[in-house]
Amino acid sequence: MRPIWTGSISFGLINIPVGLFPAANRDELKFRLLRSNDLSPVNYKRIAEADGKEVPWDQIVKGYEYEKGKFIVLKEEDFKRVDVEATQTVEIMDFVTVSEINTMFYYRPYYMVPSKGGAKAYALLRDTLRNEGKVAIAKVVIKTRQYLAAVKTHGDALVLELMHFADELVEPAALNLPKSPAVAKNELSMAKTLIGQMSSKWDPGKYRDEYKSGLLKVIDKKVESGGHELESLKRTAKRPTNVLDLAEVLRRSLRETAGRKAKSNPPGRTKSVRKKAA
Repeated sequence: MRPIWTGSISFGLINIPVGLFPAANRDELKFRLLRSNDLSPVNYKRIAEADGKEVPWDQIVKGYEYEKGKFIVLKEEDFKRVDVEATQTVEIMDFVTVSEINTMFYYRPYYMVPSKGGAKAYALLRDTLRNEGKVAIAKVVIKTRQYLAAVKTHGDALVLELMHFADELVEPAALNLPKSPAVAKNELSMAKTLIGQMSSKWDPGKYRDEYKSGLLKVIDKKVESGGHELESLKRTAKRPTNVLDLAEVLRRSLRETAGRKAKSNPPGRTKSVRKKAA
């Protein structure tokens, strides 16, 4: 696998050569647009607004609209001219305690792999961050955009996680959120019990993309049927919980959750405990 970006991590006088590799792989199902009468694929064309003619790639440039209908052309050299050094550097500005950062700021992780000669300094930064419970806050330019980013530890790896700038996040105050209503003590108690019954250790491997697997099954059935329409499904949408029925809904939820746990752990099915030899 080739790195999507090569450069260095810089803090103080330390400079660590690294490459960035994607840390997540979102395997989306890909669909083509087709003409309905003969299933011929539909392609996109680059059409100029001025005369309606198709424009070949070698005649396309990047432009910024500084006034309505007025553009300035930017070339690759112009993007690099902003700050040539910054385009190849993860410039660490601060070290922050992990728990201080709202997870809403994070949105895309990359593995950072040391390049030749950078292993020792890489390990130094990784181990220090882990031991101190810190993340490094940095800025980095990838392609033509500057990002706020956090350098974090993940096992033996350093991870660069791109972050939102503060002004990119929508404040909750801008949303129509309910005020805190009066909640009865028995409702709070039942909700606490329900959460306790449904609590477990974090195991990311147990969660699957059920929609994707279900859609693949539908595709298989349509292929087997020669593309014929499948029998329509009738689904009953879940009704929202009525505030007046909240206590009863909590009671039913507790009974159902307890029942599921009883089925998964039937009587007599106990874990064997090996006694130590005297």
